[in-house]
Amino acid sequence: MMDFNLKTLQGELGIVLQENILDYWEKYSVDDLSGGFIGQVNADNTKSFEANKGLILNARILWTFSISAVEMRSDDYQKLADRAYTYIQKYFRDPIYGGVYWELDYLGIPTQRKKQIYGQAFTIYALSEYYCLTGIQEVLDWAIEIYKLMEQHSYDDKYVGYIEAFGEDWSSLSDVRLSEKDANYEKTMNTHLHVLEAYTCLLQIWPNDQLKLKLTALINVFLERFIKSDGHLSLFFTRDWVLSGNTISYGHDIECAWLLTEAVQEIDDEDLIEKVRLVAVKIANGFIEEGIDYDGGVINEREGSNGKFDYDKHWWPQAEALVGLMNAYTITKDPKYVDALLKVWSFARKYHIDHENGEWHWLVNREGKPDLSKEKVGFWKCPYHNARACFEMINRIKHVKK
Repeated sequence: MMDFNLKTLQGELGIVLQENILDYWEKYSVDDLSGGFIGQVNADNTKSFEANKGLILNARILWTFSISAVEMRSDDYQKLADRAYTYIQKYFRDPIYGGVYWELDYLGIPTQRKKQIYGQAFTIYALSEYYCLTGIQEVLDWAIEIYKLMEQHSYDDKYVGYIEAFGEDWSSLSDVRLSEKDANYEKTMNTHLHVLEAYTCLLQIWPNDQLKLKLTALINVFLERFIKSDGHLSLFFTRDWVLSGNTISYGHDIECAWLLTEAVQEIDDEDLIEKVRLVAVKIANGFIEEGIDYDGGVINEREGSNGKFDYDKHWWPQAEALVGLMNAYTITKDPKYVDALLKVWSFARKYHIDHENGEWHWLVNREGKPDLSKEKVGFWKCPYHNARACFEMINRIKHVKK
């Protein structure tokens, strides 16, 4: 019965991926007026052609259509990937100091030239996937160039880890926040998680001993600094690793569980692999106990200061939960993880997926009502989490033994 449910889920995800996600982005995100992709499309699918264009949105579009072109053998998706690469190279790339800018206006003029390491990492991630699609050497060379800039400027030789952000010329900044809602600390779990993700992908196409050492060090930073004894992640630190706050982000917990497992597969260390697998399962267990609401939806956060829950259901933790729980099932073969992920999917299918207008709603409240003031396409609203979850789940279910 479990295999039947997973196979049914596999089919549903294939349809959602094609008809609800990729078709939507192909139809609504292309900017035929100013080039590249539109900076914002609202919940009712109205296009804001003069919205600023963020690096994260564009890098994630490049990643999404690159993997879509590879997995689905689609010339149309390759054209969109080519479009994304050309735009990023022309407008986001810093020809003087290297790296990529954080934000442009709708005409492609930089409005924030800072070097946010989170954005540099996502560019490496996207370029690595685009290289898998095209095999173009200059794409790989550019990814390696950004990696070396990150190691030169962001890696902390004294305390290890990566400093959050820099100025245009890689000078230090007083405000290193990723977004206005984030605390202003020099080291964050979120940025380290996506450096880990980027380095994993880069190592797969560029076997390099130094990069492997850096990825190993990142894995150990997670085991020693970010993952607490209760299986939750610590989010914000000073440069010398003094923790600030105890907010729990359930989406990041479960995303980390599977990304860390993927990363350690690239390292020839069986002891470290086993250690990470145990941690990934521990995270998944805590996630099931606390992070999934009565209705199957993934809760956004719990404040560490007062223990108050934010019961809003954002789109991306639902997607990450599918993969993180499937990862735990692959490790343990315990059907409770499949049961949990099917409940999450049932919630996402019912409340997050916009079956009428396409894509997924940014968030729904605890009563299941979507917030239609939130955009469908935007600086942070991208096709990466939900499309990636579909690809990951479809491929992982293929390997489930009958």
